[in-house]
Amino acid sequence: MSQTNHYDAIIIGAGQAGVPLSTTLAQAGWKTAIIEREHPGGTCVNRGCTPTKTMVASARVAYLARRAADYGVHTGPVTVNMAEVRERKRAIVNDFRSGSQRRIDGAGADLIFGEASFTGPNAVEVRLAEGGARHLTADKIFINTGGRPEIPAVEGLDTVPYLDSTSIMELDTVPEHLIMLGGGYIGLEFGQMFQRFGSRVTVVQRGRQLLSREDPDVAEEITNLLREDGLDIILEADTRRVSRTADGVIEAIIQTPDGERVIRGSHLLVSAGRLPNTEALNLAAAGIETKRGFIPVNDRLETVVPNIYALGDVKGGPAFTHISYDDFRIIKANLLAEGHSAITGRPVPYTLFTDPQLGRIGLNETEAQAKGLNYRVAKMPMNYVARALELAEDRGFMKAIVEADTHQILGFTIIGLEGGEIMAMVQLAMMGQLPYPVLRDAIFAHPTLAEGLNTLFSTLDM
Repeated sequence: MSQTNHYDAIIIGAGQAGVPLSTTLAQAGWKTAIIEREHPGGTCVNRGCTPTKTMVASARVAYLARRAADYGVHTGPVTVNMAEVRERKRAIVNDFRSGSQRRIDGAGADLIFGEASFTGPNAVEVRLAEGGARHLTADKIFINTGGRPEIPAVEGLDTVPYLDSTSIMELDTVPEHLIMLGGGYIGLEFGQMFQRFGSRVTVVQRGRQLLSREDPDVAEEITNLLREDGLDIILEADTRRVSRTADGVIEAIIQTPDGERVIRGSHLLVSAGRLPNTEALNLAAAGIETKRGFIPVNDRLETVVPNIYALGDVKGGPAFTHISYDDFRIIKANLLAEGHSAITGRPVPYTLFTDPQLGRIGLNETEAQAKGLNYRVAKMPMNYVARALELAEDRGFMKAIVEADTHQILGFTIIGLEGGEIMAMVQLAMMGQLPYPVLRDAIFAHPTLAEGLNTLFSTLDM
């Protein structure tokens, strides 16, 4: 029988919570092991934020090059070499990935490559990537195994070569016609990206709007912008079945309010959400039950089993890198600083990296209505912002929700150039509980995008 090694802490998954947690605990003197089945860095570094935003940047360059004449600059034909785009993406991913591993090694944590599964509430078996197995126990165990693309139950999908959010980034040629099943946050970035690379793109969305969590006017604006860019967006469309013809054409049969349609394309991208990576963990052996695969936790990230925690996407809730990292900060504060940090009430900012970007923090109008709040709305198009006009990037709008009596900012949404950065400015004001007149009357440098906040909040005085 193999020897069992005991640790102060075992971390399963080297994601955006697991890596900093392993280094912090090791540097604090804890004997720490972190188990990773593939690559350090998690979804963000390997299959999410880093590679997608790298490719978004390449697509934006292609877009601006084609628009050069709008600025009085004339160039020749624009071509995209997907193999070179892919290699640039791979190089940046490898750099970030190796950086994660260096931090783990440098802190003195044991990085073990393999697949972990529980054998008891404080014990795991690791099926090593190099072969064989190790048996580990720990005083505390942290689960940070993340998620993966969900594959919907569509008739014929198992007979068609389809792409997901990982495999599409490995293409070395531009698809002639990309059919996308799903119009959510991840899919729309890919849709606009590949349209800018030169693909024809068709988005098939089951719901009545794109981006189901956004206000209708926000979803409509994003839809109009993407259609303006050339994407074909079909709403209220249910994909009945898919197939592949003898000459390799992919056919999607969809049902719409106007009847059945057949969409024919060269490539199919399935973008229908994500599932948690829990099926291999044997959680039952630890005494943990899941809900739709996710691991329930309390507001301190503790599972129902003492000394077992879940962090990041695997616990459900907002699936963002910055939320996963904040989970780490909560654990660090509570275990190393005797703090009382919790996930309840924390702000959840996010940015959709379409172009222009969608950034949001706090409540939107739909949520304010549902809560029965006494609120006011400030809304202004981006073409009221001098800097946006000067850059010929004036699509979209800003929208703020403020409490009518206290003038506190309840939420902010922007579709606009560098929307995520402007959103962060409003987030800081909300964190400091600044009433909206402070931003209305602030002196921002001219000409900057930030000046738009002066004008936006001045609309509440009209």
